[in-house]
Amino acid sequence: MVKWNQTQTFLTEFLLLGFGDLQEFKILLFTVFLIIHIMALTTNILVVVLVVFIQSLHSPMYIFISQLSLSEVIFTSNIVPNMLWLILVGGGRVSITPCIFQFFLLAFAAMAQCLLLASMSFDRYVAICKPLHYTTIMTNVLQFQIASSCWLVGFTASFILYVFLGSLQFCGPDIINHFYCDVSPVVQLSCSEDSSVELMTSALCFPFVLQAQKACIS
Repeated sequence: MVKWNQTQTFLTEFLLLGFGDLQEFKILLFTVFLIIHIMALTTNILVVVLVVFIQSLHSPMYIFISQLSLSEVIFTSNIVPNMLWLILVGGGRVSITPCIFQFFLLAFAAMAQCLLLASMSFDRYVAICKPLHYTTIMTNVLQFQIASSCWLVGFTASFILYVFLGSLQFCGPDIINHFYCDVSPVVQLSCSEDSSVELMTSALCFPFVLQAQKACIS
């Protein structure tokens, strides 16, 4: 779908292909992904609820795990329902603004996850290397500050990307060979100057990926 602007046409929708070439297996794919999504969603919500209501789990390690589970809930709930819908209908159209907003939520959850993993690595470092000072260093206030900072920085960085993507114009084609609105296929469809968007994406994402890798190595 396009709208006219003087002599140039601008897209208002994208066509997500999803798993269009696997339509003969759509019932099987839908069932498998739905079961996995329900199990993952239930498990992560259960972790958050247990940490909130069980006093003995109010320690830094479990607090960070609950925050990690919360980010996973946001991440999967943002992608999987739309993916299940695309499996059933064999692809579908999505307006540009909701498409970019989907990427915003995806980036927000992913960046928060990377920072939370780095925070968990720091927590384990303090527990192992400074066991006698652990309780005085990792206070409740510090836990709250670290967790809040992870969410705040993730939100800020993803919002900057959202603003840059929202400034792009799209003239065609309108086909995204994917099951969600990732930044790379969206930028490739833009008829605007996208070098600044690619540079900003790389500059913002690199530190988060680096933090996640360090956390996994440690």
